Amino acid sequence: MTEVWRNWAGNQSARPAQVTAPGSVEELAAAIKAAAEADRPVKAVGSGHSFTAIAAAGDAVMVRPDRLTAVRGIDRAAGTVTVESGLPLHRLNRLLAAADLSLTNMGDIEVQTVAGATSTGTHGTGRDSGSLAAQIRALEIVLADGSVQTCSATENPELFQGARLGLGALGVISALTFAVEPMFLLSAHEKPMGFDEVLGDFDELTAVNEHFEFYWFPHTDRCSTKRNNRSQGPAAPLPKFKAWLDDDFVSNTVWEGVCRVGRTFPGSIPTIAQVASRAWSERRFTDQAYKVYTSPRKVRFVEMEYAVPREAATTVLRELKALVERSDWRISFPVEVRTAPADDLWLSTANGRDSVYIAVHLYRGTRELGYFTEVEKLMTAHRGRPHWGKLHTRDAEYLSSVYPHFGDFTALRDKVDPERRFANDYLRRVLGA
Repeated sequence: MTEVWRNWAGNQSARPAQVTAPGSVEELAAAIKAAAEADRPVKAVGSGHSFTAIAAAGDAVMVRPDRLTAVRGIDRAAGTVTVESGLPLHRLNRLLAAADLSLTNMGDIEVQTVAGATSTGTHGTGRDSGSLAAQIRALEIVLADGSVQTCSATENPELFQGARLGLGALGVISALTFAVEPMFLLSAHEKPMGFDEVLGDFDELTAVNEHFEFYWFPHTDRCSTKRNNRSQGPAAPLPKFKAWLDDDFVSNTVWEGVCRVGRTFPGSIPTIAQVASRAWSERRFTDQAYKVYTSPRKVRFVEMEYAVPREAATTVLRELKALVERSDWRISFPVEVRTAPADDLWLSTANGRDSVYIAVHLYRGTRELGYFTEVEKLMTAHRGRPHWGKLHTRDAEYLSSVYPHFGDFTALRDKVDPERRFANDYLRRVLGA
């Protein structure tokens, strides 16, 4: 028997029939062909950082990407880097930095594999730059029949359009080519602000800053805002001790203890929130892009995130605050708000519309008590699109109504995986059988 696989948050698990860790695209193709002969489903897993069951499947052949981590090449003239699918983002960031290169944008953690992050729509915040998947220029994928296909905007363009953000439903990605640019510095300005002040200035804050996001602390009127903009330098990183104190010790070690207290004594959470909302003071620093975009996240939680139309964002946020205030919930985690420009990826949460992401969290082991359920009702009332890797209850009927190219994606799936070799319960729910 294989061991039980669990995701990072511990809320999803599976016992696969077989686990394989191919070291080349040829070995990956052979594993998929063997699974087809045995009539077993195939699921690739990455770091397990999704909160949904997108990577879980019992009685399946689980493909682990641990050995698919090679850097196939850097093309400075084209401004691209090609890496294998299992390379973690933190290694990609450092190899690019060593070559004086950078991704244009990224999320706030870097533990995911490149294929796992792009296939679920991982994103950061940006006025002009979109998700990791939007930065893909080509990819290599093994389909259900074991064939190895390469695709780009000019080669197999239909497959490229679907597979850049494909949920693992079309095949197993073996390599990705990302657009990169010369390494740049970001100047970070982090500042506490009031909730009404942030929403009142939201249009200006998102217009004048390349990367703006904020956290609102439930049970308070306080927010922590982050503005990241390109800088000509010089670099002025946080002192090592200050960086460790703020971003590791306070944000992880102390925060873990605070969350445990709140879970045990829910009545203390409003007071904790008042204190916590004042723990993050104003600060400025300038550093290499990936060091500003990302920070350690060690406190484990579960999360729901929806993308709502840009024009609906402040309305949704005010309704969310009112929802929390009239409830009996005790919410220890802040609500995270980020932005993204419209893109053309069929299953991107920002497809065809400028979007604002609103994420809600619960510390692991905390009783849900209707928080996620009611937040989801609010988001869907505004045609929200759930993050594919974060908790939600939407199905194919709803999702087809908010994604203009949903039918294009499912038609492509019918073409490349008619026997549903890569299906699992989650994909049957969100894409249909």
